[in-house]
Amino acid sequence: MASYVEVDRFNLIPLSLTSHCACPCRPSSKTLILARPSSRLNLRLVFDGSRCEFRVRRCISASHRIVTTVARAEADRLDEDETKEEVDEGNSLSMKENPVLEQQHKASQLKKRIIFGLGIGFPAGGVVLAGGWVFTVALASAVFVGAREYFELVRSHGITAGMTPPPRYVSRVCSVICVLMPILTLYFGHIDVSVTSAAFVVAMALLLQRGNPRFAQLSSAMFGLFYCGYLPCFWVKLRCGIAVPALNTRIGTAWPVLLGGQAHWTVGLVATLISISSIIAADTCAFVGGKAFGRTPLTSISPKKTWEGAIAGLGGCIATSVILSKSFCWPTSLLSAIAFGFLNFFGSLFGDLTESMIKRDAGVKDSGSLIPGHGGILDRVDSYIFTGALAYSFVKTFLPLYGV
Repeated sequence: MASYVEVDRFNLIPLSLTSHCACPCRPSSKTLILARPSSRLNLRLVFDGSRCEFRVRRCISASHRIVTTVARAEADRLDEDETKEEVDEGNSLSMKENPVLEQQHKASQLKKRIIFGLGIGFPAGGVVLAGGWVFTVALASAVFVGAREYFELVRSHGITAGMTPPPRYVSRVCSVICVLMPILTLYFGHIDVSVTSAAFVVAMALLLQRGNPRFAQLSSAMFGLFYCGYLPCFWVKLRCGIAVPALNTRIGTAWPVLLGGQAHWTVGLVATLISISSIIAADTCAFVGGKAFGRTPLTSISPKKTWEGAIAGLGGCIATSVILSKSFCWPTSLLSAIAFGFLNFFGSLFGDLTESMIKRDAGVKDSGSLIPGHGGILDRVDSYIFTGALAYSFVKTFLPLYGV
């Protein structure tokens, strides 16, 4: 290595200059910075007592042109990046400095959110009432979109910086398997064997791929199958699998025969309607309560969530569960209705925080842009992913199945 460098008559730009002394085993590399070519540049490198002197004259004009071109290109790129950052910062500052503009933007986003929420809610309610293959195919379509969003999040820069994502062909295969899971659940009534077989096939595909398989690839793919495929299947088991009629439901007695009559109102349908309505109430009350009274952060995963909003959401969820249980006359026990609302709230909160954690690691605000004002499909259904499994297990294990 050089002990010192002497340079005469120069200005500095990035330039890497490598020279070798008489001994080939001792290369020297130094970085110089030249702003303009000088008429004479003397560079002296001293190697442990051996002195090598190089004189660079006007013959460096070709190299200078190359260096100048690279320097200008780098400067242009930096100027573009700085300009973009300044524009973004200017937009954000203008929004902050102009309260009226910011308020209009928030009002516009809220209007979009309400319009598209209602536009999705009414058709979704019709799908839940229809049940059967209509409900299952609609759920499978949402599962496919959600699975694609999940694997895109896994491939995002924020997550791939710390892990190796599964290959794209594995992600596509997992998405297709997730779509088939609800359909197989409706057809066979269970999903355990199919899920185990699918997990085995995906694991073998990852282990036998070219290159070096990574555990991160296996874990992210298995969690994708569980999160996007297996858990939504419990909504099919809850809505379509529990076919015992809710005999005490008043709406069932007046339900048209052409639409299935009283037999159409099963315990599964009533439980699904109560669960979904409770989740909507929890999200709405948590949003309003957090905006009005939110002061104490709930968790670092989602900084905007507060304890005050969570308490308001819990109250709204339990109240909705109790009111609907009185309307549907199922369950007849007040304690069961409160417990069902309590369970639905924690399932929705856990699902919301899980998706927030994935997005936080991915470094994105929304999982997609499919639904204006809401983001992606995962942003809209994250509260429902775990709740279906909890609601089904609770109904099968604790709540009475015959409407008494």
